[in-house]
Amino acid sequence: MQYVVLAVFFGLSAGVIGKIKGSSFWIWFAIGSVIPVLGTIAALCYRSERDEPRRECDECGRIIPLTDQVCRGCGADQEMPERVLVRG
Repeated sequence: MQYVVLAVFFGLSAGVIGKIKGSSFWIWFAIGSVIPVLGTIAALCYRSERDEPRRECDECGRIIPLTDQVCRGCGADQEMPERVLVRG
């Protein structure tokens, strides 16, 4: 019973940290529940997706991550942009 309480607590902490960094709450909750202490530490060390540089799609104008080679909105192939958008 004590392990279940600890697993839920660490799952919640990892999930909240992951959500703050822009990732999925449920994925980090699962990781934190299965690997209690290490899951929360991993969530703390995981990169923040909110600070990732972005660009505008050449076809539809949707704002997408710089690393995406295909737009999720219209499916157009992307070239290296002249202008990079940075959230700050």
